[in-house]
Amino acid sequence: MHLPRFALVKLPSKSTNRYLFYGVLVGLALSLTTTSVVAYFQQRKRKRADLAFEPRPIELRSDEVVEGVTGLIGNTPLVRIKSLSDALGVEIMGKAEFMNPGGSVKDRVALRMIEDAEERGLLHPNTGSRIFEGTVGSTGISIATIARAKGYEATIIMPDDVAEEKVKALLALGATVERVRPASIVDKKQFVNLARDRAKNFGSGPDPAHPSEIHRAHLIPTASSSVLVTTTADEALADDMLMDPQEEREFAQKPRGFFADQFENRSNYYAHYDGTGPEIWRQTSGSIDAFVSGAGTGGTLAGTGRYLKLRKADLLVALADPDGSGLYNKVKHGVMFDRKEAEGTKRRHQVDTVVEGIGINRLTHNFELALPIIDDAFRVSDAEAVAMSRYIVHNDGLFLGSSSACNLVACIKLVKKLGWNNGERIVTILCDSGNRHYSKFWNDDYLAKADIPVDTGIINSLLTAPLGA
Repeated sequence: MHLPRFALVKLPSKSTNRYLFYGVLVGLALSLTTTSVVAYFQQRKRKRADLAFEPRPIELRSDEVVEGVTGLIGNTPLVRIKSLSDALGVEIMGKAEFMNPGGSVKDRVALRMIEDAEERGLLHPNTGSRIFEGTVGSTGISIATIARAKGYEATIIMPDDVAEEKVKALLALGATVERVRPASIVDKKQFVNLARDRAKNFGSGPDPAHPSEIHRAHLIPTASSSVLVTTTADEALADDMLMDPQEEREFAQKPRGFFADQFENRSNYYAHYDGTGPEIWRQTSGSIDAFVSGAGTGGTLAGTGRYLKLRKADLLVALADPDGSGLYNKVKHGVMFDRKEAEGTKRRHQVDTVVEGIGINRLTHNFELALPIIDDAFRVSDAEAVAMSRYIVHNDGLFLGSSSACNLVACIKLVKKLGWNNGERIVTILCDSGNRHYSKFWNDDYLAKADIPVDTGIINSLLTAPLGA
């Protein structure tokens, strides 16, 4: 019987089998080696990326206990704003500064100003010293919070037309509150000027030991022209005055008056350059295309913007500016002026807007630091800010304050102007929550009397506007 030719199978020789075996073995070894090499270089790349990021200024872990209320400041989460991001095809993220213990981004500033003063020997806790500041509210609350924790008293001078909730918070924190009529910075009775004057005269008055004599406070020399410190000591600290250690201790323990001056104090800028900026860079892993922020003192925009620009030169920095503020025109046209400054058109004596905490009609030293790095500016109306706050609480469950809403409107305007819709990443500041704005910004009756509509359709129109608009 003969088998078909195709049924005959010729087996390879022993030498061929040996070569096949060696070939498979070498191929497997090369495959494993290649995989190992790729994994090695990927690991090296990750390590280099990790080394590119500095550690966060405040690192919180579940196995740590922070030291008091100041340990809670900073390292706030970065939250994706889902409704806006999904509608626009980009990633809009907000730095949740309302989660600071004092409820706002100003906690960072207050802490840095006080700690810098302590480091320079200008302030000493538990000595009866008092911190003075002129503010529309949030910085005052932050100063009062930290002052209470560190052993200082606080006096806050503020306009009498700010939200009532801020006044109640200050009083609950034990601060002395003085409310004055809004006025121009050139007016001696303007709230910042009054705070400076109160600090300058701290401790002045009848001498308890000699009632017929007036005790005068003495100025202590400082490195900053804006920061003012006075002492109740009988003698001023002259530049050439020498003291023995005992005299120095006694001098340091005398009560002092400290004018923090958030508008001009460079510590404001450094609080964000050393804190907020590095945190955002790390949280985004360096993947960020734009930073948007409003400005009052200018510290947040200048400090955060400058740090991020240092890390990524092509990052875009944009200003969000409310009605009545002159900063928009300063950035766009080089002139500090707003159309509502015209005679007889203003509702208020300060910045003519329902938005509190941002917007100003003078150039501060901190904002001057921001001017070289600002790429664009966006005007936000009261109606747009109000509409955004209602839209966000309805769609994202975020109960935000007026400046936070203003920042988010500017984010939309930036995206539309640049035609972005391919996952570009924009970070902004969620300055505070709506808890401090019940009586005005979140009060529909108040808004109706001010002729400010409450219409979320305004945001829908912004979101659906054509790109490049």
